Amino acid sequence: MIETLVIALGGNAITRPDEPGTIPQQFAHTSETLEYLLPVIRAGHNVVITHGNGPQIGNILIRSEEGERRVPPLPLDTCVADSQGGMGYMIQRLATALFRRENIRRGVACVITQVLVDRNDPEFANPTKPVGSFYSAAEAAVLRHDKPHWILREIEPGRFRRVVPSPRPLEVLEKDAIFELSQSGSVVVACGGGGIPVAWEGNSLLGVEGVIDKDRASSLLATQIRAHKLIIVTSVDQVAIRYHKPGQKWLGTLTVAEARAHMAAGEFPPGSMGPKIESAIDFIEQGGEECIITSTEQVAQALEGNAGTHIVAAWGSRSLNFPPAQK
Repeated sequence: MIETLVIALGGNAITRPDEPGTIPQQFAHTSETLEYLLPVIRAGHNVVITHGNGPQIGNILIRSEEGERRVPPLPLDTCVADSQGGMGYMIQRLATALFRRENIRRGVACVITQVLVDRNDPEFANPTKPVGSFYSAAEAAVLRHDKPHWILREIEPGRFRRVVPSPRPLEVLEKDAIFELSQSGSVVVACGGGGIPVAWEGNSLLGVEGVIDKDRASSLLATQIRAHKLIIVTSVDQVAIRYHKPGQKWLGTLTVAEARAHMAAGEFPPGSMGPKIESAIDFIEQGGEECIITSTEQVAQALEGNAGTHIVAAWGSRSLNFPPAQK
């Protein structure tokens, strides 16, 4: 049986936090990431790649704000669409060259992806997602006057950022096209940056000022295209409890019940591992076989059961080659 995999790339796969994130740097890191994914693609799995876009959206917003005296500003949904196109092109170009070098007869397709959200989602009443530049208190006061529709919050003492809603994704509108392309053997790039948030208003589909969590959108997409596995790629090889504390423990396998218990105990914070664990639970409870959380370098080994953290419905539902808790 050919397995369908959704591989959700984290920020480090494309942009490193200690770098300015130039286009050559993004191409270099993406090329390295694709080399690590090569064994997975060569094995013949149906592969859908999703990715984050935080630094890229930040840069697009800065360009838009700086250029407002000469060109019209861009709404946030259009910014997300622009990032999907630019980053999708980058992945397509590099993957096409890689496949030619390795004599792999597979196509690559980027799907500009819209994701439906609910206008009544609580996030619209209490936005939480910071985007764009940092501002001083004086700059924030000016912006509150010039841009009354913006919500600015003090993220650090004396430093403010715009915050926007991060609503829960409800439906990937291009799911059928993504499914058909993946089943044809093409490697598909989709749901970039969590997807473009849209909402119905009568018979009109309108863009929404917001940012969807990439892992939640990837989980939803994996469910809707009936993927066997969701692989969430992050900066660590495995999930840990008591992370960076005495008694830290790496986890090889984790049942949904155990994951929920650790979340209730505060082990997976909202701004860190929390959304990834929630996304994993959602995928498993909707019928997915397993969710693997691991680093870029370990994806191929994790699929063989030799690395990563594997979240499953219950013990015995997945056979792994290492014990449930490591070192």
